[in-house]
Amino acid sequence: MADHAGATVRPVRASGAVLTLDNGGAVLAWSEGAQDLLGHRADDVVGHAVDTLLTTRGSAELSGWSVRARPRRSWSGTAEFRRGDGRNADLAVRITPLSDGGRGDAGWIVTVDLIRGSAGEAVDAAAPESASLPPVPEPADLLHQSPIALSLFDRDGRRVWLNEAAGRMDAAMGVDRPGRRAAEVFPGPEGRALEALVQGVFDSGEPVIDREYRCTLPDGGELVLAGTFFRVEGPNGEPVGVCSTATDVTDSRIRQHFLQVSEASRHIGTALDVQRTAQELADAAVPLLADYVTVDLADWVSLGEEPAEPIGASDTDSADPRIPVFRRAGIASIHAGLPEALWQIGEVVVVPPDSPFTRALLSGLTHFEPVLDTSPGTWLDQDPQRARTIKATGMHSLIIVPLKARGMVLGEAVFVRTDNPLPFSREDLLLIEQFVERAALSLDNARRYSRERAASLTLQRSLLPGKISGGAALEVASRYLPADTRKGVGGDWFDVVPLSEGRVALVIGDVVGHGISAAARMGQYRTVVQTLADLDPPPEELLARLDRLVLRLSDQDTGGDSSFAASAMGGTCLYAVYDPATRGCTMASAGHPPPAVRNPDGSIGFVDLPVGPPIGLGTMAYRSVTVDLPAGSTIALYTDGLIETRTADIDTGMDRLRTALAGPSLPLEQFCQRVVTAMAPYGMGSAERGPAAAFPDAFRTKPSPDDVTLLVARTRA
Repeated sequence: MADHAGATVRPVRASGAVLTLDNGGAVLAWSEGAQDLLGHRADDVVGHAVDTLLTTRGSAELSGWSVRARPRRSWSGTAEFRRGDGRNADLAVRITPLSDGGRGDAGWIVTVDLIRGSAGEAVDAAAPESASLPPVPEPADLLHQSPIALSLFDRDGRRVWLNEAAGRMDAAMGVDRPGRRAAEVFPGPEGRALEALVQGVFDSGEPVIDREYRCTLPDGGELVLAGTFFRVEGPNGEPVGVCSTATDVTDSRIRQHFLQVSEASRHIGTALDVQRTAQELADAAVPLLADYVTVDLADWVSLGEEPAEPIGASDTDSADPRIPVFRRAGIASIHAGLPEALWQIGEVVVVPPDSPFTRALLSGLTHFEPVLDTSPGTWLDQDPQRARTIKATGMHSLIIVPLKARGMVLGEAVFVRTDNPLPFSREDLLLIEQFVERAALSLDNARRYSRERAASLTLQRSLLPGKISGGAALEVASRYLPADTRKGVGGDWFDVVPLSEGRVALVIGDVVGHGISAAARMGQYRTVVQTLADLDPPPEELLARLDRLVLRLSDQDTGGDSSFAASAMGGTCLYAVYDPATRGCTMASAGHPPPAVRNPDGSIGFVDLPVGPPIGLGTMAYRSVTVDLPAGSTIALYTDGLIETRTADIDTGMDRLRTALAGPSLPLEQFCQRVVTAMAPYGMGSAERGPAAAFPDAFRTKPSPDDVTLLVARTRA
């Protein structure tokens, strides 16, 4: 065997004499145990052929290995080694092929140890007295002293041998397993799965490493065991059985699982939306806790759809009028296509009156069924469709947890295991209940937000004009999209006010804040502007009066605290008056973005408008300008929500608006919708056509960071 040039020399720490050879027989690694036993340093050995460590007789004794090397079989025997001090010693040798992935080119691992009798005594005599080694126990004694539970199964899966640690584990579980199969000792899915695993290892020869399984204790508790299973071969290479190791990992696995569940809980409630939160719950639980999870909410919990008729409402013979109706809000499965699902998102979920689903919802108590009972005479007789699905998908373990928050039951979360052969345990139940408890709070927060947002939208819609008209002077159209943020809808508003002599006032504004208070202040702004418009002052004077009146209202609301007044009632406003006789449009701005104008020839421009301070500061310093709007001109008034996004500034948004206005000429309603669709920062395209549109459409749009309002007017010929 040739030397290896340039080999890396490093001692390998090991408890015994262990060395590694490459496929040609050169030493690749040298343990400290080998250095202690043979007296050679790693630097002197690594990279050299193993023959240099053997006497002539030792090389001859290893001839048995050379015979088995080609088919890569293990070899054991004795060989005479040269020690570092010049003495020779007979030692026990075990040579095992390393895993090669089927290529046949991996190396070998060699263990060298003392042999009992004269050879061992010779080695002891050759070594210094201070380095004398204690007698080595027989292999069977070593196995019995191991703290790891060891068992041996025959080719039929019966346990024929166990060490003392395995015996103690059996005693703790109250079972007697010698000569019996796993399914005979542990009835149910767990025992059958364990028996199938042992048989699979015996048939295939592929080891199974660190497989977890559970065993029930006499007091009702459970042991979580981590087992490794590998096939045992006889001297002729034929399989004779399966050896298993088992370690109690109950405490460590529970802690690890709890940390995983806590981390998963952080991904629930990222948005104040009921359906999205319900889906996040299901997604976080699969496959961490279950193979299939559904989240069904009581029908009165708002999902943005009309409530369904309660179960039993049309059945006059119904004995229990409290039977609830669920609506599917979240669903997740380890299987593509959701084969377990009888109902999809948004559909009404029907349950029999005498089912664990109904009992859990009405009682508020968890239903725990580690082994799902599908035998005749159960509640499944009333639900044959569900029974067929359970059988077809292999559902075998069930937990139903009511979703309770702040004294209310919102619905329930259903956890099912199919492919995972382990039934739900008491530890699983505890983790799932804690998981659902956190998720239920997020669901209730989303529900409360949806209710408050709906109230804000209703108030805002009632305060905005139901129908707008520019009379003979202007054709007008508008679009409004409420904000979808945690703060609630914003305070955008607009109006079209007819004036004397055929003139028309166009007004648009944005009140500081969100929610019901912003909607209420928006209503005050609009009322004040309508009242002032009847007096027909110039735009700059109207804004000055609005500034003064809003400041007065703010003083009343804040008790005269001027430092708080601006933030309490502040806002922006743009007021424009179009005169069809002169084709002129006079306008003034209080902190509002300038309007855009599309000329009859298709050119686009923004009005060079002096921007005064926002309303509510008490400065009352505004200036107006007049621009010509020939017949066929289009003027666009908008709020900053149309041109601002989270990632782009106003200048970028105005450039995008210029592009959107420059498209082909269309009827005004279509033109208005096209601009909103092109400008929407998150692709929303179903903004309300004016505030009188059915506001549930707003729930079906994608979220925007602020209200989006667009008011367009086209001058008539």
